[in-house]
Amino acid sequence: MDKKFIRTAAILGEKSIEKLNNSHVAIFGVGGVGSYVLEALVRSGVGNIDIFDNDTVAESNINRQIIATSENVGCNKTDVAVLRAKQINPEINIKGFNLFYLPETADSVDLSQYNYVVDAVDTVAAKLELAVRCEKLGIPLISIMGTGNKLDPTALRVDDIYKTEGCPLARVMRTELRKRNIKKLKVVWSPETPIKPNELAETKADGRVSPGSTAFVPAAAGLIAASEVVRDIVK
Repeated sequence: MDKKFIRTAAILGEKSIEKLNNSHVAIFGVGGVGSYVLEALVRSGVGNIDIFDNDTVAESNINRQIIATSENVGCNKTDVAVLRAKQINPEINIKGFNLFYLPETADSVDLSQYNYVVDAVDTVAAKLELAVRCEKLGIPLISIMGTGNKLDPTALRVDDIYKTEGCPLARVMRTELRKRNIKKLKVVWSPETPIKPNELAETKADGRVSPGSTAFVPAAAGLIAASEVVRDIVK
């Protein structure tokens, strides 16, 4: 028994650790939420992980992304995340893909190879594409709703998308999923009313205002999502 995972095995059992080690999980987005999903899955003994993100580490990521440090600003997030995962578990089989997942690029990813898919992206088109494709393939998917502009990590919960309320992103997702005849989707979400960013908020290249963020709400959402993945795999 690998001693790195002995404390987890004390709760889940050795057979569950073996099952996690043999599992293959995809994480789309390794930012504020996804980086903590990755962190928890690696530390839980998931043996095969593919990560997808085409962004680089920015200084403004340091407040909430576990992979972001002052030393790696400007580096590809996937490269930094792969390195961190291997520092935790040198035996892990992890691959990073510098890909912005959208309907136009979705055919380049074979989702059928995964035991579980985690959607930690913030683009509605990508979230919908993953939901439709995973539904068609029968691949378990967990999707994280909005964590920006929020302060209370204890408000986070896991539900079906159609039980959510008060989350602007979840509202859009419900409408669009109905159009696509997707009847269920497991999500991590919060009913907390988003706080309007003040004058210090960054403005993106397209003119949109970047959401405010904290070190704890995205992280908590990522850890909750990872716990769902682990528990579902070992059921």
